[in-house]
Amino acid sequence: MLPVVPNRSLTLKFLFSMTALNLMVYRHSAFYSPILSAIAGGFLAHEGFEATYTVMPPRRNVGEMIASGEIHVSQTAVSGSWAYLEKGEKPPFMHFGQINQRDGFLIAARWPVAAFRWENLAASRVIFVHGGQPQAMLNYALHRSGVNIADLKGIDAGDTGQMMAAFRAGQGDYFHEQAPYPQQLEHEGVARVVASIGEVIGPVAFSSLAASPAWLAGADAPRFMRAYRKSREWVNSAPPDKVATVEQPFFPDIRREALIAAIARYQRLGCWAGGAGIDRAHYETALDVFAHSRLISRRHPYDQVVAPPPL
Repeated sequence: MLPVVPNRSLTLKFLFSMTALNLMVYRHSAFYSPILSAIAGGFLAHEGFEATYTVMPPRRNVGEMIASGEIHVSQTAVSGSWAYLEKGEKPPFMHFGQINQRDGFLIAARWPVAAFRWENLAASRVIFVHGGQPQAMLNYALHRSGVNIADLKGIDAGDTGQMMAAFRAGQGDYFHEQAPYPQQLEHEGVARVVASIGEVIGPVAFSSLAASPAWLAGADAPRFMRAYRKSREWVNSAPPDKVATVEQPFFPDIRREALIAAIARYQRLGCWAGGAGIDRAHYETALDVFAHSRLISRRHPYDQVVAPPPL
């Protein structure tokens, strides 16, 4: 179970008027530092929120959880709305804020690689995240690098913990995951981070914040957005060691050095750079990625999926 991290800037001003805010993510990683630091760094508390943090439980549906009010704001991706539109249905949520404008998955090699080339993955045993957006982005990055994903000896080892255990046990030549997990394996001396999917694809609408239209029309949405903007700007510009200090309680099994390296990598990559809104050009790139894997049958309009950040 993930730790409960207290809001550090809770003041008497909000002691008797805190607003409950339930946040959820699909995966637990440093890639979502703008959300983690919004909680642990006190940005949400300063706006009067008492936030909870949840990783989406197995066999649950983010749309249903948002529609029911169980979750107020969730990390998801614009591609999460396309599944509804493909069926002719209206998505139960709108995407209103960018979390990451690059893919955050990394490639780690079991052995030191002097000059990594993407063709090294062909015929190699690769533990990678199967299904959905992670695999679609990997497929697209390989395609742009002249490699067919079918040429990989792909290993579906399960969730992040199972993938880590499998790699430690000797399975796989390469490991594909978000930070800080490749950095943790590197710290343990069993892997070396050699490549980034985000460097190959470039800017893309990767992960975003989503909420119901009713919540976005309410009074909480602008307060949330003020806190979120400040957190996102802070994690993008603060020294990585300071960000790691704030977020370390979320990662009790990750060494501090690995977490610092993860945050520094994402800052250099530019995952949290740019504005908090979802760029239309980045949205179009995400459509390109999914069209390449034939996961969509048509290009879904931006305005059916994205709303401007609440003011």
